[in-house]
Amino acid sequence: MTTPHLPLIPVILSGGAGTRLWPISREGHPKPFMKLQDNQSLIEKTYRRALALANVDAVLTVTKRDYYFACRDELSRASDGKAKGAYLLEPFGKNTAPAIALSALYVAEHFGDDALLLVLASDHLIQNQLAFGNAVNTAATLAQQGYLVTFGITPTGPETGFGYIEAGAPIDGLGYNVQRFVEKPTLSVAEQYLAEGNYSWNSGMFCFTAASLLAEMELYAPDILSMAKDCYTATKSQWNSTLNCAELNEEIFQQFKDLSIDYALMEKSQRVAVVQAPFDWSDIGSWDAVANLLPADTDGNRITGDVAAIDVNNSYIHSETRVVGAIGVENLVIVDTPDALLIACKDRVQDVKQIVAQLKADGHHAATTHRTVFRPWGSYTVLEEGERFKIKRLEVNRGSSLSLQMHYHRSEHWVVVSGMAKVVLGQREFLLNTNESTFIPAGHCHRLENPGIMTLVMIEVQSGEYVGEDDIVRFHDDYGRV
Repeated sequence: MTTPHLPLIPVILSGGAGTRLWPISREGHPKPFMKLQDNQSLIEKTYRRALALANVDAVLTVTKRDYYFACRDELSRASDGKAKGAYLLEPFGKNTAPAIALSALYVAEHFGDDALLLVLASDHLIQNQLAFGNAVNTAATLAQQGYLVTFGITPTGPETGFGYIEAGAPIDGLGYNVQRFVEKPTLSVAEQYLAEGNYSWNSGMFCFTAASLLAEMELYAPDILSMAKDCYTATKSQWNSTLNCAELNEEIFQQFKDLSIDYALMEKSQRVAVVQAPFDWSDIGSWDAVANLLPADTDGNRITGDVAAIDVNNSYIHSETRVVGAIGVENLVIVDTPDALLIACKDRVQDVKQIVAQLKADGHHAATTHRTVFRPWGSYTVLEEGERFKIKRLEVNRGSSLSLQMHYHRSEHWVVVSGMAKVVLGQREFLLNTNESTFIPAGHCHRLENPGIMTLVMIEVQSGEYVGEDDIVRFHDDYGRV
């Protein structure tokens, strides 16, 4: 099958928190940014998969504004800095219908009404690139005929955690008309679907032209489309050409209903087709799915990190920094991170999100953030903190700098561990080499920069009556956070 000649614009949706994969996935650093065994994140793999397709001129990412810099870095890593990326930044999540409508408006304006959108989730895993590319070509052919195309995954078992698509009449040997979408079924119903053979899992991936999507929304979801047009018009004037992004107008965006594209449009439209996807697919929706990416040992265990296991069977154990010892247990999921430990029976891994809900209700920071927090300039790790002090390890990327800032309630001691630091302190500007240090008094304007070619590593000791992260006044910032 020949590759379509129209521009193909991958639209990457990256907004979910991935609470079922706590404690590694958290609101501040969610599932798409989790590193797998090959040290690539799920969103990096998604970018690589999209960029390997023919006729891809650019990638559009729809994400929360808090994740912009992380998405940008992942795209740069996936393409060696060569890919053209644009970003629509949501103030908060409103499901997929508003995100896809806004994406279609962007693509229509910048690439034409007939440009193809390939909507992909940022946290799915597909490893057969050839089969994926063939399925996209098939979907694109149908999309050029005016269909809204979804990708159906051939079930490997009676799964109750996915929605299903019932296929109807065939379309030119390419796909099928969609008879109906079905919510997550009971086990007995899922077994019936599997036996009938004309049902597939709903992958949540789509392909259509901008014109077709907008025309069908005009018919079946006019309220969403009208609001999307208003939101997009209000947003365009705020476009940041340097960062190639725009924060969606919050006042209008908050008026959207929280609706998926399935509910808002796909279940109503008469122009929906399904392409049977022949590739492997996983939404990495639980720790079982993560565990299945690893080979099992002779006892049925899947283990990563420094683990000592005696008489352990059929368990998944993940350790990041410490030694984990396990004796005489089976059918467990154990995930250890520097500040949180999860222990769950394997048949209860879908309930991990309840732990996150409880932690949030208790106001516990472990529900949302790690000890290591990523910033546009690098990252910091909280090593220890007490009533009047906090100790951090800072890593500043080469050529990057923190904002010009001031703190009312805390002073800071900086010690360079490796690399070179450029420091602005009031009217002074000076360099610090490895093993050198300086003191930043409270109330003094200051800035830290890495002018070198290697990562700058520093230890920061904060002391004062208050050492919270919100004690900061920014005067200038390279990343638009002022």
